[in-house]
Amino acid sequence: MNKQPLVIFGAGDIARLAAYYFSEDSAYDVVAFTVDTPWLQENSCDGKPVVPFETLATHYPPEHYELFIALSYSGLNRLRREKYLAAKAQGYRLASYVSSRATVLNQHQHGDNCFILEDNTIQPLVRIGNNVTLWSGNHIGHHSVIEDHCFLASHIVVSGGVHIGPSCFIGVNATLRDHICIGAECLIGAGALMLADAEPQGVYMATATERSRVPSSRIKRI
Repeated sequence: MNKQPLVIFGAGDIARLAAYYFSEDSAYDVVAFTVDTPWLQENSCDGKPVVPFETLATHYPPEHYELFIALSYSGLNRLRREKYLAAKAQGYRLASYVSSRATVLNQHQHGDNCFILEDNTIQPLVRIGNNVTLWSGNHIGHHSVIEDHCFLASHIVVSGGVHIGPSCFIGVNATLRDHICIGAECLIGAGALMLADAEPQGVYMATATERSRVPSSRIKRI
């Protein structure tokens, strides 16, 4: 089977990880990486060429190559959103990766440039927008909506009927109760428990576990 050639935007850890997933578990063949010229430090990455994004269309024209923006949640997803829109403006189709080891029951109702890793459970009637990352091990409950440019880390529970606005970041082990709305550009930290609606640009951080005054050398039983 002939695979669709794919260029990855980025050359860091996430880009290299995306290249692995696409190469091992998709109908795409990663042929190159691309970065903005100021970040072009090497001419190759994992044996593939790295070319300036500004001249990408000359080397890998959008008529023949698809693109994936492999960036993190930096700047509350703003950088990934900017590069997503820049790629669209150049006429590129943006690929999505959905792990074959994810449980996807929503008839693949997701947009482009999504990155859905292993052990995600996506229940029926969930809608996922464009440019959304679901790291491994999340539960996305039925009738929930995740809007564009969101990043969900690992082992998050999104209960049924939750609406997550655009450009949100949700940290590991967070829990969102059913039928609440999370406003745009919210930052929900690791381990947070959300029981009510969140206004846009809200920051919700769980309390960190404090060190005990008793050192481990004095603990007799575990």
